[in-house]
Amino acid sequence: MSSDQVLQIVSQLLWNSLLIAGPVLVATLVVGLMVSVFQVVTQLQEMSLSYVPKLVVASVVIVVLAPWMLGRLTGFATSLFTIIPTLG
Repeated sequence: MSSDQVLQIVSQLLWNSLLIAGPVLVATLVVGLMVSVFQVVTQLQEMSLSYVPKLVVASVVIVVLAPWMLGRLTGFATSLFTIIPTLG
């Protein structure tokens, strides 16, 4: 296995992980910013107010995008299993 192949596999791994985790992270970031602005405007400093909306949004995004995420992950795993015979 050459270093070029390793770098290509690692590059695909990082790109897929970014694509799979990205929507959840962006959604929770946006909700976290909105909750923070709401807390500053209303001066309401409730700790559970910052966690519960982010947890709900992350759960909804995962449920909605789960088929796409699983398909992306399955495609990457399939491509890894396909190149195993060529690594010798």
